[in-house]
Amino acid sequence: MSTYHYSVGAVNYQFADLKDVLAKATPARSGDYLAGVAAETYAERMAARMCLAAIPLKTFLEDLIIPYETDEVTRLIVDTHDKQAFAEISHLTVGDFRDWLLSDYADSATLKRVSTGITPEMAAAVSKIMRNQDLILVAKKCHVTTSFRNTIGLPGHISVRLQPNHPTDDMRGIAASMLDGLLYGAGDAVIGINPATDSLPALMDLYYMVDEVINQYEIPTQSCILTHVTNQIQLIERGAPVDLVFQSIAGTEKANKSFGIDIALLKEAQSAALSLNRGNPNLTNGGNNVMYFETGQGSVLSANANFGVDQQTCEVRAYAIARHLSPLLTNTVVGFIGPEYLYDGKQIIRAGLEDHFCGKLLGVPLGCDVCYTNHAEADQDDMDTLMTLLATAGLTFIMGIPGADDIMLNYQTTSFHDALYLRKVLGLKAAPEFEVWLKKMQIMDVNGQVQPIKQAHHMLQNMPKHLLNAA
Repeated sequence: MSTYHYSVGAVNYQFADLKDVLAKATPARSGDYLAGVAAETYAERMAARMCLAAIPLKTFLEDLIIPYETDEVTRLIVDTHDKQAFAEISHLTVGDFRDWLLSDYADSATLKRVSTGITPEMAAAVSKIMRNQDLILVAKKCHVTTSFRNTIGLPGHISVRLQPNHPTDDMRGIAASMLDGLLYGAGDAVIGINPATDSLPALMDLYYMVDEVINQYEIPTQSCILTHVTNQIQLIERGAPVDLVFQSIAGTEKANKSFGIDIALLKEAQSAALSLNRGNPNLTNGGNNVMYFETGQGSVLSANANFGVDQQTCEVRAYAIARHLSPLLTNTVVGFIGPEYLYDGKQIIRAGLEDHFCGKLLGVPLGCDVCYTNHAEADQDDMDTLMTLLATAGLTFIMGIPGADDIMLNYQTTSFHDALYLRKVLGLKAAPEFEVWLKKMQIMDVNGQVQPIKQAHHMLQNMPKHLLNAA
């Protein structure tokens, strides 16, 4: 373990180790201040960035910020590192890596080729010395395509997770939100419900209800009930129609243990989901991307499991787990954890751009829940800014919730209208298979514009009978 120095005139800044350099080079955010790892002054932050820029990428393979012996995420990062892919960039420093990423040489094919040679710490390091526009430019070049019943992540597309949550899991309320979202052209990423209960019979009812709607209208999409992974394994064993397996993940073994998971458990869940063969085998990747992960800066710090590592670097380490398990979707729930970790709109915007850049650079299909809690110093204008920047950067998907207000989780996010705005302003499309379905159902016209819906519309007239009152 080395100490690091950087001098500015007569002032010599000393950093205890590599994780200290990483932490102090990070843009200011409340979580790092609360954890006691942030730079004390702007001058110290800039000195740390200059110091970080001079560190060779090889150092991150030799000087591990969390020990190999005590952390399974570190072991995963080291044991799965692709040395051949890394060879192309192995001679670079962090600063050189930034310049290389921004160059025309680093095109989409090249970035895909080297992605498995980039460790989370390398990605986090280079993001810390990049401007927002740098993060957008490079992320735009990173293409990560996945599939289950449709194709997610193609260039020029943005998908939407239809999130029809209800505070009491009322079936009619959930069905009404689902129908609302589908008629706005949302739902191609996943129809994903955060349940209010962990009761297995109640969860089974939710699975069957969503599956019934998907089958009734032959929708080329997938469903997910966002309960704990152990519940989903039990439900698969009981015959539930499980499409995607969900789990929140974090960047250290200790944090994941606080979630009640480890990597072996996630692999078991992946195998269980694959055994159902519910995806479309004719698509890219054979329709075998069966996992859905959520992350967020601050989760490791809130579990007291960061070991002196800054919250953004911890976040990017979680993407190593995601990459290893080939998910259909991964999203950073960027402002959900609250102002204790991302204080205001500026910090949320920066964190969202960092997470998206790092995830895509590592080859992870990254979306973003562009959101904030009501006690944060942020508002919907900040979310408009972030979602526009992320969509410009090639974001995989956003959330779609009635009125952008989740009445079950009590936070502010993005609406069905927001997705229409992004598609119209930036010329983006839904997943291709889903867009064909939207046009077939006369929800979208031949030009790709969502049409006004009349009372006589097929979906309103043919809802499953027990859900008719929801329409």
